[in-house]
This record gives sequence, structure tokens and C-alpha cells, in this order.
Amino acid sequence: MRRILLALLILGGAITAYGYYSVRTVEFVPDVSTVAVTEGDIVDTVGATGALEAVTTVQVGSQVSGIIQELHVDFNSIVREGDVIMRLDPSLFETQLEQARANLLRSEAEVERLSVAVDDAATQLRRSRELAAGELISETELEAAEVALRSAEAQRKSAQAQVRQSQASLSMNEVNLEHTVIRAPIDGIVTSRLVDVGQTVAASFQAPELFVIAADLTKMRVIANIDESDVGRIRPNQRVTFTVDAFPAEEFEGSVSQIRLEPIVTQNVVTYATVIDAPNPELKLKPGMTATVTVEVARRENVTRIPNSALRFRPTPAVFAALGQPVPPELQLAGRGGSGRARSGAMPAGAERPAGTSGAEARGFGPPGGGGPGGFGGGGGFGPPGGGGEGPGGFGGGGGPDPERR
Repeated sequence: MRRILLALLILGGAITAYGYYSVRTVEFVPDVSTVAVTEGDIVDTVGATGALEAVTTVQVGSQVSGIIQELHVDFNSIVREGDVIMRLDPSLFETQLEQARANLLRSEAEVERLSVAVDDAATQLRRSRELAAGELISETELEAAEVALRSAEAQRKSAQAQVRQSQASLSMNEVNLEHTVIRAPIDGIVTSRLVDVGQTVAASFQAPELFVIAADLTKMRVIANIDESDVGRIRPNQRVTFTVDAFPAEEFEGSVSQIRLEPIVTQNVVTYATVIDAPNPELKLKPGMTATVTVEVARRENVTRIPNSALRFRPTPAVFAALGQPVPPELQLAGRGGSGRARSGAMPAGAERPAGTSGAEARGFGPPGGGGPGGFGGGGGFGPPGGGGEGPGGFGGGGGPDPERR
């Protein structure tokens, strides 16, 4: 009976061992995907976001206070330089102007009166001198006549100064009256209107903003905030492409025109404003739109390209031996771009380079791990090389079958 039980145990163990190694052997071989080595251009770029704005904008204000009487423009109105866009109530300024004119007339009349007084004092002085020559009046009376003439002349000069002051006041009131008519300072389009008819404009310390006029919306610019780690690679005249949410499928072009020196610090993140000029002939771009910017900082043309996925997949030579594939030559990178790398090596264009495995994790070939016996990668996988080195009977971390056991 013991012999029968022992035989059954040996037979069961043999069957179990055979099934285990058979399944592991089948699971060992993964499906390896490859990508083609191609010829083309490699472009290195810097990404950022920014806001669109017109190249030239003018804020239109008022230099005088008053009540808005008329509005001649609205949002999106096209204006020419000198066009009347708003009027303030001129009543108060017209009254002040009339008062200034009256003051001027009064000052001029005072000058005329004092001129007559000067002539009279001069006549009195001449007579006093004649009488003094005949010793008919005293020396004191002669001096009094001279003093009267000088006093009359001084009063006339004061009145003449008052005339000039009245003229200046008249001119100032004329200018203030002209300022009740607000005119467009440039040719352009009204992008903002901040007032309505009947509203009071108070210009006490600074001119209040009434309108914003953009000079020419066929030429726009993007103010992009470039991170301090990338700003050293930005240069004027570099090519720029950008997209806006309003037209997600369309790509717009521009060029770098200025890198401003003043840093912008936001929550300890330092960026630098970069000005990008962009044509807008179809007026699709609007001020204030958010632009996703890509600045081209380097380009390699007509080079052999290898996708990044192929370069990230780095199995050991033993993996290729286990798969029955030749070990690809070592490559020396000559440049890098958004989704690929340029190489300088022996691999020709059109060649296939492994880029990954399909279903490897399900078969026991997962991501890389530490070194250990009997496997490839970590936990028995063909993924990118991890921290593990070669272990006895295998490569990388433990968990996969030893290739010598196939």
C-alpha cells in the first residue's frame, strides 16, 4: 500500500512540475512591437501660454468734468482721427467763457482809464516845471507832480498785466469748452466703452477712462510668460506657432519680437514676458484670447529619426537572444525634438527598432525591478531597465524564467 501511495505522489508531482514549466515556457515569449526609423526634421520647442492684445491701444479720457450729453460711438465702432465720439454738457463752460470775456473787457477799459491818468499827470508835471522855472511854485510841489506821474504809470502797468491775465483766462476757458467735445486720437476700432449718456465724468486728479481704441487689429501680439528655465533659449525672430480655444483645429504663426527683462514672480515661480508679433488678416484673433504658444528654438533637417518610445525601451542583450532577434547597434543621439530623437549611428532609415511589448505584464514580464535570480526586468518583465543588475541565472529582478531553461 505504501508503494502505491508513493508512486501516486511521484506521478502527481511530475505532472504538476511538467504543467508548471510548460505554462511558464509559453508565457515567456512576449509580442514585441517595433517602430520604423524614418528620415525627416527634428524640432526642439518651448511651450507657454499667453494673452492676445492689439499692438497699439489708446485709452481715451476727459480733461474736464461734466455730464455726458451725447455718445457717437459704441463697441466695435470704426473711427478716424479727429472724429467726434462724445460730447459733455457745455453750459457751464460757455458761462465761464463769457465771464472771462467780460473780465478782459473790464481790464482793457481800466488800462485806457489809467492811460488817460498818465497823460494828465505828465501834463501836470510839465506845467509844474515851467512854474518852478519862474519860481512861482515851491520845489516840494514840483516833486509831488513827478511822484503823481510815476504812480499813474505804475497803475497802468498793473492794469496791462491784468489784461494779459484776463486773456490767459479767456484762452483757458476756450480750451475747456473745446474739451467738452471728445475726439478720436487715432484711426482704429472702439474695443471698450465705459460710460453712458447722462453719466457724470469727474476729472479731478486724473483723466477718467471713457473708451479704449485699438489702432489696427490686423496686427496682433501675444504676451507669453516663458519660464526662467527656458528663457535662455528664446531669441528675437524665432518662429512661433500658437492655437486659441476659439479655433482649436487652426494653427497661427508669429515671431518673437522682444524678451522683456522685468521678471514676473507668481508664488515663487519666475517667468519673463515675451512679445510675439502675429498677423491677423482675417480678424479671427480677438484681444484677450488665451494662446497656447510653441516657440521653435532649434531644428535639425533631413536627419534619421527614432521615436522616443523606442529609446525608452531598453531590454538587455539576453532578452533579444531569448527572442531570437539580433541586438540593435548602440546609437549616439545627435538631437532631440518633441516626439523623437535624431541619431548619428549605423542604423539606416527604414530599419525597425523595438519599442515595447504587447501583453507582457499579463504573461509575467512587467515593469523593471531590483536584481534577482532567474528573470528579466522587475518582477519578470521586459520593460525599461530598472535599478536591478544581473543576478545569477537571469537579468534584472526576479520573477521571470531563466532563458537557459527554455
